[in-house]
Amino acid sequence: MKTILINCLAVIIGLVLGSIVNMALVVAGPHVFPPPVGVDMSDAKSLAAGVHLLAPKHFLFPYLAHALGTLAGALATHLAASTRRSALAYVVGILFLVGGIAAASMIPAPAWFITLDLLVAYLPMAWLGARLGRGIRA
Repeated sequence: MKTILINCLAVIIGLVLGSIVNMALVVAGPHVFPPPVGVDMSDAKSLAAGVHLLAPKHFLFPYLAHALGTLAGALATHLAASTRRSALAYVVGILFLVGGIAAASMIPAPAWFITLDLLVAYLPMAWLGARLGRGIRA
C-alpha cells in the first residue's frame, strides 16, 4: 500500500511540476517574441482572428512549454517513484498528451505546429525524462 501511495504522489508531483514549467514558458513567450499588434495570446477569439499573422517564432515558446513541461514532469515522476519508474514517467507523458490534444482542438494553430507538437513534445519527452532519470539514479 505504501508503494502505491508513493507512486501516486510521484505522478501528482510530476504533473504539478510539469504544469508549472509549462505555464512559466507560456507566460514568458510573448515577452520574448511579442505578438503582432491586435493579437492577444491569452484570448482564444483574438488568437483565432489573428493566427494568420503569427510567424513560426511565435510558436517556439508554446512548443517548448509542452516539451519541457512534459520532460520536467516525467523526470520528477521517475525520480520520486518507488517502483515502475519508467512506466509512471510515461503516464505523465500520456496525461500531458491528452491535454495537448484537448488544447489542439480548442486553440487555433497551424497544422504543422499541431503535428509537431503532438508527435514530438509529449511521448518522446517522457521517454527522455525516464532515460535521464535512469542515468541520475545510476
